[in-house]
Parts: sequence; C-alpha cells; structure tokens
Amino acid sequence: MEQRIIISKNLELELAMAISECEHDKTFVLVDETTEKECWPIVKDYLCLKKARLITIGATEKHKDLDSVVHVWKSLSEGGATRHSCLINIGGGMITDLGGFAASTFKRGMNFINIPTTLLAMTDASVGGKTGINFNGLKNEIGVFNDSKFVILCTSFLKTLNAENFCSGYAEMLKHGLINNEKMWAELVSFDLQNPDLRKLHRMIADSVEVKENIVTIDPKEHGIRKALNLGHTIGHAFETLALKRDRPILHGYAVAYGLVCELYLSAVKCGFPTDKMRMTNNFIKENYGQFDFSCDDYDELIELMKHDKKNTANVINFTLLSGIGNIKIDQTATTEEIKNSLDFYREGE
Repeated sequence: MEQRIIISKNLELELAMAISECEHDKTFVLVDETTEKECWPIVKDYLCLKKARLITIGATEKHKDLDSVVHVWKSLSEGGATRHSCLINIGGGMITDLGGFAASTFKRGMNFINIPTTLLAMTDASVGGKTGINFNGLKNEIGVFNDSKFVILCTSFLKTLNAENFCSGYAEMLKHGLINNEKMWAELVSFDLQNPDLRKLHRMIADSVEVKENIVTIDPKEHGIRKALNLGHTIGHAFETLALKRDRPILHGYAVAYGLVCELYLSAVKCGFPTDKMRMTNNFIKENYGQFDFSCDDYDELIELMKHDKKNTANVINFTLLSGIGNIKIDQTATTEEIKNSLDFYREGE
C-alpha cells in the first residue's frame, strides 16, 4: 500500500479528505490517556469525526503490549467494525505502532490513518509501515509491515509536548542528518533545543521525514538500505529494554541518542568516521540528553539484549555504522570486546 504523507495546513479539511478516500463504513479513533486529554479536544468536534467511536488505552511504553491490543480488538468488535472500517490513531509512536498493528490484524486488515502528536512519531514511528508491540520483555517483538493510508503531520500538536518528549523526537532527526548529508547534520547539531524556533522546525521536520520516506520507498521491508535507519538503535534498544526491565523507563529518543554515542565510536574505530564530527555530535547529545546510568556489571546483560535485535542473523549482532556523514555501512559486526569498549567510551567519554 502506498502511504501518503501530508504536511498539514488545515487539519480538519485534510482529515476529512483522508477519511473520504478510505473505506469507512464506521470510523474509530484510538488515543491513550494523555492524548485523550491533550489532543482529542482539538479534533473531537470535527464534522468528519462526529460519528467516530473513541477507544482509549493506557499511556506510556509499558502499555504497548498484548493486553492493550486485545482491548482495541474487543472495542472494534463490540463497535461493529468490519474490514471496511477505518481506525484513526492520534498519539505518539506507541499509539501509531500499536494502532497500526491492531488495524492490520483485525479481520485480516482494515484501513488506518496516523495523526502523530509527538516529534518522535512525526519523524519516525508513524512513517514507513512498521507496526507492533513489545512482548516477552523485548521491544517491538511482535508486529507487521503495513502502511497507514495517510500520515497527517500537524506541528500544532507539538505545543502539547514537554521538553523531554520534544528532545526524544529530535534524536531521530539527528540520526536522519547523520545518514543524509553534512549540511543537514550541521543545522541539527547547532539548533537550540532549549529555545526551539518552531517555524524553522516545521521545515526541518519536513526535511527529516523526506529522508526516511525516500529510504523506505526504495526498501520497504528492510532487506537493504532501510537498515540505515537503525543507526543508534542496536545499542539504543538494549539501553531502552534494560531501563524498562529495571522499572526506570527512558524515552525511545533518549535511548537512541545514547546508542548513537556508542555506535559513532564503533564507526570511528571500525570505519574511519571523523573523530571531530563524532565529538561534536556526542557533545550535543551530552548537553541535551544527559547521561544514562549503568555500570560495567551491566555489559553482559546489554550484549545479551542486543542478540535479540530483529536485524540479527545467526545470533550475530548487526550494526549500521558510518564511514562519514551520509556514508552508510550496513550489516556491520563487532566483537564483544569492541562493544564493551564502546560502552566504556560512553561511560567515560574518552
């Protein structure tokens, strides 16, 4: 299915158009407890949503699970949904991932529309057709590739974000700059995250989404170049899962930022990535994202978590690294010693 991405200028008109182009004998809207409070009031009186049935699940990553999907399936079934109905996901990446998975599997698939409300979801989660849930303590362990019919990006929703969630989404933009070109990267590492210029950010978001859209168009099922989008994620997902297991969850973008520090170190050591650009990027991350707290006693558990990454084959940990900004090296490996050295580098900064 071809996904249409709309940079919004009039959300009500664009949503009405999107719904009209989808099969929709009935319309459902999925939110979590946060977006029900912060975002649903903005759209609930739209004429195109007058007869929509609202489905609410718990907020945060801990609810990205099978119980929440079952709740969505039951709500769709009890509401009389058919495969000709339409589900509109309004929220962050957790909602667009879980809602997309629920819609893709209910009656073997119904149309869905993503309206991301966080910077992370706008630049990453809602674009590209990955859907899924966490399972058995592992992130995004169950899911399918399936595009939403539309993604509507409305930056007005960013006004509802706190600073931490804003920074979380920006980490994915930083990754897009690293895999794209020096001009984009330089603008990203010089942007004032503490006092963001939202007009400038609107254009930067469009540029970031274009980077991802171009890649997933070439490689929708992640057999080749789409693996570029995993920069920072092999170690980042391990950090994120470790934090969740210890009941000290961190936002996905923060985990990616911490993972970028480690994986740029590996890029410098193994692929010749310029150390000056590595340090500029790492300094930006340190200034804006702080430090993830772990010790050398955690190394073996982190490496074990990396072995469960979906990009791996034959239990070999797979990395995406860089030889330079925009020079992507997919399907890279590292020894246990090299991975531990990258973790040392993160903790010690040397």
